[in-house]
Amino acid sequence: MPRATNAPSRNRRRKKVLKRARGFNGMQKTSYRVAVHKVARALAYAYDGRKQKKRDYRALWNVRINAAARQCGTTYSKLIHNLASKNIELDRKILADIALHDPDGFAKVVEAAGN
Repeated sequence: MPRATNAPSRNRRRKKVLKRARGFNGMQKTSYRVAVHKVARALAYAYDGRKQKKRDYRALWNVRINAAARQCGTTYSKLIHNLASKNIELDRKILADIALHDPDGFAKVVEAAGN
């Protein structure tokens, strides 16, 4: 009886890793041993990056809201506090979009908040 090998599975696994390493440089895209480590690291960075992106956008929205609020004579923290106390439920993403594209509408929101 011939010796059984794991060739089909091994080749599929190898092709999958090398396909993911396609944009890498030098041995990182041709050598399976190196590519395995680089692909694993890249996937970890991608996972972290998806979490970081959410933080970055929230920080950007806060900066935009603060800049627009200061033009209306208040600050970010006072505006957010007053919106919460008046039960005006606009999240930071929407507030930042209004501040960027409709300054007059943002001024009305600030007035409604009681600043």
